[in-house]
Amino acid sequence: MKKSFILLIALFILGNIIHAQDSKSSRTQFMVRGYGHAGLDYFKTPDGTDASYVGAAFAPIFLFKQGNRFMFESELEFVLEENKLEINLEYANLMFVINKYLMIRAGKFLLPFGTFMERLHPAWINRLSSKPLGFGHDGIAPASGIGLELRGSAPIGGSTINYSIYSTNGPKLKDGSEEPEEAGMLNFENYIDNNINKFIGGRVGYLPLNNSSMEFGLSYFTGKVGDKGSIYEDVRASLWAVDFSYVKQISPIQGVIDIKAQYNQTGVSEAYYPEDEEHRDSTDFYTFNNLSRAYYAQLSYRPSMAGNMFLKNLEIVGRYSELNTPEGSDWESNINELSFGLNYWITWRQVVKINYGIVNSEGGHDAEEGAGKQKSNTLFVHWAIGF
Repeated sequence: MKKSFILLIALFILGNIIHAQDSKSSRTQFMVRGYGHAGLDYFKTPDGTDASYVGAAFAPIFLFKQGNRFMFESELEFVLEENKLEINLEYANLMFVINKYLMIRAGKFLLPFGTFMERLHPAWINRLSSKPLGFGHDGIAPASGIGLELRGSAPIGGSTINYSIYSTNGPKLKDGSEEPEEAGMLNFENYIDNNINKFIGGRVGYLPLNNSSMEFGLSYFTGKVGDKGSIYEDVRASLWAVDFSYVKQISPIQGVIDIKAQYNQTGVSEAYYPEDEEHRDSTDFYTFNNLSRAYYAQLSYRPSMAGNMFLKNLEIVGRYSELNTPEGSDWESNINELSFGLNYWITWRQVVKINYGIVNSEGGHDAEEGAGKQKSNTLFVHWAIGF
């Protein structure tokens, strides 16, 4: 059934590509975009304090367009981590516009699982200097994947819907053979598939207002995660997310409010993991309800209608986020963070951010057995620019 569905899609796309040759243009365009940031990070934890300047974070985005239908995009990330230069390929994919309602892309792309990682994570777009708990490359949901995607949008009366359906290699289950304390986690950076089962996902967004100021989104992503031929080959993961956005200039408050929120849930079917490395060949196994949750809610206000130019460029932002990982696992944790800050927009794509965060945590595989709640404070002063 799945193979027939993929074949029908392939034939449909091929027909549109052939049809497009009659109207294609030989004109080509090339553009370099991107973003970067630098600043000061200050951490105060139960283990002490630490302050360090950070910088040299550079993310160029390359865009190539051929004619009216074909495009290629790619983003590289250059960042210093622990005195070493890390270079990552964030995404690289080809796109073809089938018609005004549908396009296809193939390669590595940011997954539309919710909206934060696909739309909001760049340093100059993210209103705070940190990501919400559970979001990002080390979160409980995917940031990117290698595969194939169909996406588009269409008007419905005075409303609009956008949609996406995609297939990727999917994440891989960590069985504890390399890192016993991470047994049951998902490795989302699994770019070479560990089984023949492909993950299927999708998102539908609904914009009920004719000015598109409000959006509701629902995402789903599922497939098998265990290694082929192993005792985990039938273990399946199912992930879903809901997201919300509202951006509106409101005259009575003389400014723009921006509300963002997203809830992620990741579930992995029942599996039994060795107790520890010494018992890896024994019958001592354990299991747990492998369910993780993460969410955030964010509100920002900018007095864009104020008469004073300095005030017009200020922005107040606050965010609450929470992460809960499975009870009974070695990586069990309950963490919440309250962050707030003041931003100053030098231009529409250049901002100085002063943010403060309070993190309360309990558990985690790095915590000592029986350890209680811990509290840490963070201060970020960052300068970010998009270009």
